[in-house]
Amino acid sequence: MGLSLQPRHLARYKDLLALVLRYGRSDLLKRARLEDVLGDELPEPGDEAAASAEDFAQHLERLGPTFVKLGQLLSTRADLLPDPYLAALARLQDHVTPVAFGEVEIVVRDELGVRLSKAFLEFDATPLAAASLAQVHRAVLRDGRAVAVKVQRPGVRRQVADDLEVLEAVADLLERYSESAKRYDICRLVDEFRKSLLRELDYRVEAENLTVLGRALERFPRLVVPAPIADYTTSRVLTMDYVAGTKITDLSPVVLLELGATRLADALFAAYLHQVLVDGFFHADPHPGNLLVTPDGTLALIDLGMVARLTPRMQDQLLQLLLAISEGRGDEAADYAVRLGEPREDFAREDFTRAVRAVVADHQDAALRDLQVGRLVLDVTRVAAENGLRLPPELMMLGKTFLNLDEIGRRLDPEFNPQEALRDHLATVMQRRVAGVLSPATVFGALIETKDLAERLPGRLNRILDRMADDDVPVQLKGFDQTRLMMGLQKIANRITVGLLLAALIIGAAMLMEVETSFRLLGYPGIAIVFFLLAACGAVALILSVFLEDE
Repeated sequence: MGLSLQPRHLARYKDLLALVLRYGRSDLLKRARLEDVLGDELPEPGDEAAASAEDFAQHLERLGPTFVKLGQLLSTRADLLPDPYLAALARLQDHVTPVAFGEVEIVVRDELGVRLSKAFLEFDATPLAAASLAQVHRAVLRDGRAVAVKVQRPGVRRQVADDLEVLEAVADLLERYSESAKRYDICRLVDEFRKSLLRELDYRVEAENLTVLGRALERFPRLVVPAPIADYTTSRVLTMDYVAGTKITDLSPVVLLELGATRLADALFAAYLHQVLVDGFFHADPHPGNLLVTPDGTLALIDLGMVARLTPRMQDQLLQLLLAISEGRGDEAADYAVRLGEPREDFAREDFTRAVRAVVADHQDAALRDLQVGRLVLDVTRVAAENGLRLPPELMMLGKTFLNLDEIGRRLDPEFNPQEALRDHLATVMQRRVAGVLSPATVFGALIETKDLAERLPGRLNRILDRMADDDVPVQLKGFDQTRLMMGLQKIANRITVGLLLAALIIGAAMLMEVETSFRLLGYPGIAIVFFLLAACGAVALILSVFLEDE
């Protein structure tokens, strides 16, 4: 992709390339001969303050909504950024001035097709929260139901589209001039970010996420997910149940103790294990701002714009990886990570295994209550990137998710131990996984496959036997014991002969059942019953011989 010469794009190129130069590799732009274009944006050599993590986060905030979301995505990439940057970006929040109520009213009217007063009995002009992509207002439907209405900011889609075009062009430039950018697949990262952000801008997708997660968490009474109102939801307006609650960070330890925060932390961790390992669908952004504690002591999960999905195969491998990590088995953790990932040409397996072993050992030395499962997963992704192993982005999102859960668990209960919670709930999670495998749909699918096999088996056996009769079956033997082979063939011949005799006895007995005689056993013709008994005894003896003598 080439660079656009449109004025709005040129200004954005300058901002973005200055950001890369300030916090990244300064030789990139020199090789591209862009120093003159940037001018005063170039930092002085040794200007460490300009390259601080907090300054980087603030710089992204100034660049607008697309870059705030990019920073939130980068906070999951331990393979790209050091810990101080991850921490600064994890705290990245939107601080924007709310849109004027008149503009909100226009968006709602255009999307729902009716005036605000026709759709809602009440609609608060002051927003509950304002972010760079949208803001949320409390309202009341005509039937008296309290709702929260999420309204997309006017013009944000056009701005995001322009920014994504700029990001794609700059990523392509970086990969052409930087081995590091090529190594970390910057273009692939931008493409994943584009897909994620475009999904987040369609509130119908978020409404579906709310429905799916709410259904999945019905078994957890201490957790609640607001249900969307389908008739009042479009791509730019999302209407859902209003949840009155307080952010975890705003509650004092005394209030948390009264609400039973220890049980809340345990329920939250159990729910996420269920989402990840049973449903394969999880809320990937559980930071404190997206979790509200309600007055009745439940925990509400809101803002489902960022979710992740896992295939059954990935779920199995993730479960094995998490267990190996939490139990300090570094070598096995490295093996499971390799199965999950995609080795590059320069992948150094021995170095990777050694690095994972060291990471796991370092964390095992920490006190149990200080152990962070999410940090462990992120550290494994970092050493994977350093040694040429490309891990799936879902694993990085999972690491960030568990890192947030570790923080939330300790806010709710300072003594919360995620490793113990993982082990305590593992048995229940496995039972649910097995129950899912044995669900009616799965069983019926297996029965259909079995029926298909049974229908095709006679024809396939006939073709195999015909080829054997025509001496058309090639056999390749390598270094065998002839005596043992002959004994095996003799055993097969004997078994076949006995089987044929038993079959003949059964067929003969069935035919003799039609012959009336004075000799009767159990009310049936005696000779037929004797033949049946002989066949049954012979079958039992043959089965016992197979189980006791054959290897």
